[in-house]
Amino acid sequence: MSEEPTRPSPVWREPQASQEPPTAAWQPQARPSPPPPWQAQAPQAPQAPQDSPSPGWPAQPPVDTPPPAWQAQPAYGPGPGSAAVTRRRRRRWPWITLIVIILVLVGADRGALAITENAMASQFQSSVGLSGKPHVSIAGFPFLTQLAARDFKTVNVNATDETTGPLEIASLTATAHNMHIHGLSSATIDQFTASALVTFTALANAGGIPQGITLSQDGPNKIQATVSIGPLSDSATADVTQTGPNKVTIRVIDAGGIPASVLGNFMDFTITIPKLPDGVSIQSISITQRGLMITASGHDVTVSQNS
Repeated sequence: MSEEPTRPSPVWREPQASQEPPTAAWQPQARPSPPPPWQAQAPQAPQAPQDSPSPGWPAQPPVDTPPPAWQAQPAYGPGPGSAAVTRRRRRRWPWITLIVIILVLVGADRGALAITENAMASQFQSSVGLSGKPHVSIAGFPFLTQLAARDFKTVNVNATDETTGPLEIASLTATAHNMHIHGLSSATIDQFTASALVTFTALANAGGIPQGITLSQDGPNKIQATVSIGPLSDSATADVTQTGPNKVTIRVIDAGGIPASVLGNFMDFTITIPKLPDGVSIQSISITQRGLMITASGHDVTVSQNS
């Protein structure tokens, strides 16, 4: 018998790993992110219907599309901006109203002041007998409170180139302290002071001084009369004194070599202040470079338009 060949015993081998590629682990698929708001596409306007609308029916308004988030709301529209503007307007209106009220009150105050000053000017003109209406100013603000009480603390009166009777007054200044109005045409003044200037020319006209005689200052209460008539040239001196409540006398005290006939009325004449308010009298007189200065004052003075 033939011997069978001996087969080698099988050797154990470690199984080899499969050559197929490993399976990838599951991962979620990333979704495409939406575009940022600033890249948002503008909404498309709705397409108009192809069919023309039926006659008699109004066209349908387009559907409002909300604006994108990147567009800011206008300040005057709905939103937080409009509320801020509304608050600012509400704060501004009270100030505007207050300013308007103040302007109206100031205008009324100044208007009432002008009317009252004009009425007082007429009263002074009538009381003193001036040829024209003086200028009156009432001090103090506001005026309406004084008008309501009918008491005025300070009233100033000024006039220029006025005539009272035969006397020409170059300037007149008066001040009334604490004037109290009674009725419509009268008033009382606690304290009244006034001063009037009568020029040398006006003084010569009032005394009837002849032509050719020029008057000038020769001291605080003296007047020098310079005579230049024909061959005669000399000067005389006159004394000025108060001889009554409203009278001023001019009397020559040194005629020099001038005859009395040449001096005429300048030798001795008196001027009269025609009219003073009740309670006012002349307090002092003086001679200045321009002429005769008369100062008057009074207490509890009555001023009436019809007096």
